[in-house]
Amino acid sequence: MASQHHLAKADENDENSRARGDGGHGGAAAGTGAGSGTGAGAGTAAPDAARGGPGAPGNAPPGSGTPRSAPSPGGSGGLGGGPAAGGELKAGLKNRHLSMIAIGGVIGAGLFVGSSAGIAAAGPAILVSYALVGTMVVLVMRMLGEMAAARPASGSFSEYADQALGRWAGFSIGWLYWFFWVVVLAVEATAGAVILNGWMPAVPQWAWALAVMVVLTATNLVSVGSYGEFEFWFAGIKVVAIGGFIVVGLLAVFGLLPGSDNPGAGFAHLTDTGGFLPNGWGSILTGILMVVFSFMGSEIVTLAAGESQDPQRAVSKATNSVIWRIGFFYLGSVLVVLTLLPWNDPSITDEGSYVAALNSIGIPHAGEVMNVIVLTAVLSCLNSGLYTASRMAFSLGRRGDAPASFATTTTSGVPRPAILGSVVFGFVAVFFNYLWPDTVFAFLLNSSGAVALFVWLVICCTQLRMRRVIEQETPEKLVVRMWLFPYLTWATIGMIVFVLVYMLFDDVGREQVLLSLLVAAVVVAIAVVRELRGRRTAGHADSESHDLSGKT
Repeated sequence: MASQHHLAKADENDENSRARGDGGHGGAAAGTGAGSGTGAGAGTAAPDAARGGPGAPGNAPPGSGTPRSAPSPGGSGGLGGGPAAGGELKAGLKNRHLSMIAIGGVIGAGLFVGSSAGIAAAGPAILVSYALVGTMVVLVMRMLGEMAAARPASGSFSEYADQALGRWAGFSIGWLYWFFWVVVLAVEATAGAVILNGWMPAVPQWAWALAVMVVLTATNLVSVGSYGEFEFWFAGIKVVAIGGFIVVGLLAVFGLLPGSDNPGAGFAHLTDTGGFLPNGWGSILTGILMVVFSFMGSEIVTLAAGESQDPQRAVSKATNSVIWRIGFFYLGSVLVVLTLLPWNDPSITDEGSYVAALNSIGIPHAGEVMNVIVLTAVLSCLNSGLYTASRMAFSLGRRGDAPASFATTTTSGVPRPAILGSVVFGFVAVFFNYLWPDTVFAFLLNSSGAVALFVWLVICCTQLRMRRVIEQETPEKLVVRMWLFPYLTWATIGMIVFVLVYMLFDDVGREQVLLSLLVAAVVVAIAVVRELRGRRTAGHADSESHDLSGKT
C-alpha cells in the first residue's frame, strides 16, 4: 500500500537543502504546522517522505534508542510537505468548530446504546468503571495534547510515533487507526440505516446506508469547513440533549420536577438493590471492558487542529477541558440513570438506559426522542470517522507510507483521493455486513476492537521519547505539560497493559484482543520489511554513488 521510497541521493539533496536553510524541499518538509502557508501557525516535524524514506538522515532503526528529531521550522509550509506532497490542507476550521469537535468527540453513540449492558453487568459500580476509563483517557489526552500543541500535524500521534519510535511505528499505528475508523463507518452507517428504516420502512436498509454515506462523503469533499459546520451542529445536538437529560433527570431524582411520574428517591437506588457492588469487585473490571471503547474519538481534535487557524490554542483548550467533559457527560448522565431506576430494572436492558430513565419520568415519546438523538450521534460519528480516516491516509501518503495520490489535495485543500479511498473501504465493509455479517464482517469488527487501546499505548510510549526532544529543541512550545512526568505516563502504560491482559481472560474480549493482535502483527511485519528493503535500496544507491565518484 505504500509508494516507492526515494534513493539516497534524494536524502543527500534534502539534507543539503535543510543545512542551507533554503526554501527547497527540506524547507517544505519542515513546514508541517497546522495551516502553515496559510498564515496559521509555525511549522512542525517533517515527515519521512520529505526526507526520502528510511535511509534518511536521523531515521532511527526499529528498536534503537535514539529518537528522531524534527528539523527546524522555516520551510515553505504546508502540512508535511516534501517530494511526495501533492497539495496542502487549508486552515478552514473555525474556533467554534474545534470547540464543539472537542466536546462532541467524547460523546459517541456507544454512550447511548452501550451503557445499559454495562449497568446490567456491574450495577451502580459501573460508575467506577467509567471513572477509571475516564481517568485513563484524560491522562492519554494530556500526553497527546502536549505533543500536538508543540507540533501540530495532520497525522497526530502517527507522525509523533514515526519521529520518536521509528518509521515502522508511525506506519503501523497509522494504518491500524485508519482501519479502525473505516470499519466504524460501516457500523455507524448500518446503525443509522436501522433507525431510518424504522421510520420509513418502504426504503430498504441498504438504501439508507448508501444515502447516509453518500451525503456525508459529499460534505467532506466540499471543504474542511463543511465538515466542521456539520460536526458543529451534530455535536451541538448531542451536547444539548445530554445536558438537558442531566438537568431534568436530577430534578426528578430529588422530586423537584413538576408532573414527574418518578417518585424521586435521591441517591437511594445506588445502594438499595444489593448494595453498590451487587456483583462483586470483579464486575468493575468487566464494566471497564464494556465501556472502554465508547471513549474512542477524544483524540480527533488533535488531528482537526492541524486545519485550524490557531492549532496550539485549540489543542490546549481541548486538553484542559477533557476532565469536565468526561465527568459531566459520561459520569453525570449514567449517574442520573442509576438514581432514577434500580440498576436491575428490566426496562434498562429492554428499552435502553436513557429511554427507560425518560419513561420513568413520564416524558412522552421518549423512545422516538432518543432515536433522534442516537441518529445524530451516529451521523456525527460517521462524519468524524470519514474525516479522521482520510486525514490519517493523507498523512501516511505525505510520509511515503501510502499511495502518493493520497497526499494530493484539491484547490480548496481537500484530500479527495484519501477521502474516496477511505469511503470505498467503508462501502465494502457495509456490503460485507449485509452479505456475511457473522463471518467476514464479524472478523473486521473484532480485529479492530482493541485498536483503541493500541493507539493509547503508542501515544504513551511516544510521549516518553518526544518530551525530551521537545525540551531540547523547542522548550517554549511546551504550553501543555503531562502531569508528574514520567511517573503518570508509566502508570497509564501499566493501566492499558492491564486492561489488554484482562481482556484475554474475558470470553468476549479474548477474541477481540487476539484478532487485533493478529492484524497488528501483520501490519508491523509489513512495516519492518518495507523499512529493511528501503535501507538496502539506499545502501545500494550509496555504494553506486561512491563507485561513480571513485571512477571520476
